[in-house]
Order: sequence, then C-alpha cells, then structure tokens
Amino acid sequence: MEYNLSDREYAQFRALIYGKSGIALGDNKKSLVISRLSKRLRDLGMPGFQAYYELVAQDPEGEEFTRMLDLISTNKTDFFREPKHFEFLREQILPEQRRSRSLRVWSSACSTGEEPYSIAMTLYDGVEEPGQWDFRILASDLSTRVLAKAASGIYDRERIRDLDAEMLRRHFLQGRGAHEGCVKIKPHLGRMISFRRLNLMDASFPIRSPLDVIFCRNVMIYFDRPTQETLIAKFHRYLRPGGYLFIGHSESLQWIRHSFLSLAPTIYRKAD
Repeated sequence: MEYNLSDREYAQFRALIYGKSGIALGDNKKSLVISRLSKRLRDLGMPGFQAYYELVAQDPEGEEFTRMLDLISTNKTDFFREPKHFEFLREQILPEQRRSRSLRVWSSACSTGEEPYSIAMTLYDGVEEPGQWDFRILASDLSTRVLAKAASGIYDRERIRDLDAEMLRRHFLQGRGAHEGCVKIKPHLGRMISFRRLNLMDASFPIRSPLDVIFCRNVMIYFDRPTQETLIAKFHRYLRPGGYLFIGHSESLQWIRHSFLSLAPTIYRKAD
C-alpha cells in the first residue's frame, strides 16, 4: 500500500515534532518522512498519515512518538566516534581533575550507548587507580527504545571490530550460546553510568551538581538557530566554570549567540 502525505498533514507533523522535540523539518524533508514512516504505518495497519498523526499526537510522551522520532532522525553512532574528543578528554581534562579525583560527564543524546561507554573506557583507562576516582556519567536520550538497548550493554561483535584486543579484554565479555556473536560491557563500566530519559527541550533538567563535561554531538543539526541558542544557554548553565562542551564535527556555534570560549572547532569551554 502506498501512502500519500498531504501538505496539510505534513504541516501538522512538522508543528508537533518541532514543538515536542525541537527537530525542524524543512519543506524538502516531506519525501523523507513519507519513506521512513510508511513501513511503520503498514505495520500498524494504519489507513493513512492522518490516522497516524492522531495516534502520536494524543500521547507525545509515549513510546510511539519516540519511535516516530527514531525513524525520521538518524541514530548512527559508533564507539569512539570523532576520536579527538576522547583524546582531549584523556589528555587535557583528566589531568585537571587529579586533585579532586572526580568527574561529572553528561552524554546528552546517548542513543544506543556507544558514546557513554566510550567515555567510561576513556576515563577508566586514563588514570592509574580508577577505583580511587569518582566518575559519574549521565547518559540520556528522548527514546526509551534506544535507552533500553544502551542500558543492556549488549552489542554485535561487528560493532567493536575497530577496538584493539587489549581494550576488548579489559572491558567486554564475550557472548556464548544464545549470545554467540555478541559482546557485553563489563560491570565496572556499567556502574559508572546512569541512563535516564530526558527531553532536551525541557526548560530545566533534573541535574543537581554542576557538570564538568557535556557531550552533545550530531543533535543540533536537526534544530533551527533559536532552538540551538536556547539549548546551548542551558548547557552553559549546567556546566561548572571551566567546564567543557563537545559538539559534533558537522556542527558549529559560529552563527549563534553563546558565552563559551572556543578551543577548537568542536570543543568549547565555559569561562572560569
């Protein structure tokens, strides 16, 4: 069955998605929405896009709404994606924390977990006595589906093919039997991370202690400039003086108002 999305229906979806998630869909994204959502409509036995809109609009905090967002956005992520960020974390930020032996990091769009686990491995391997440090990583996402995947810590072996053998030995368990071909994150990394559903569009976040580092990578590409400015201002508020912000290599703060110091094209610091 082929589905048609009228301009009126597309406008409804655009307004709903923008209002609840900050994702700004342009006129040129209509065909993408049709192609990515049509299979879901067929799976649900929906007669058309209007019926699907009414389903997701009645519960914008529900599972179907977040599934829709998963389908229209890209959840591509890898372990140690954009490796210079992890080098900076290990070589610049960790030494600054030697006296306090603590670090608070927020992976603000953690998807299926590769980013927060990469952060955890970087911190654990970057100090001589990790057990003597207080590492706390908050990993959040809007999607409960990807959070469940992340919290499980289970991945196809193909996902870790680029990691060296020693890292695999230290941080991953090899699957056996029904889990042959999979790996699982070892508990010492899992204990460093708290997974939580958070919407970056919320006016405030349930974060009490000031953060040392925020990762928000390859998320703002979906936002318009006002939404980007609002989000960056919130990040600034939750970071401690001297804290760091990492954004994606396809993103820039060059054209938006902000109060960060630029250290590199995708690395920013809050002034002391």
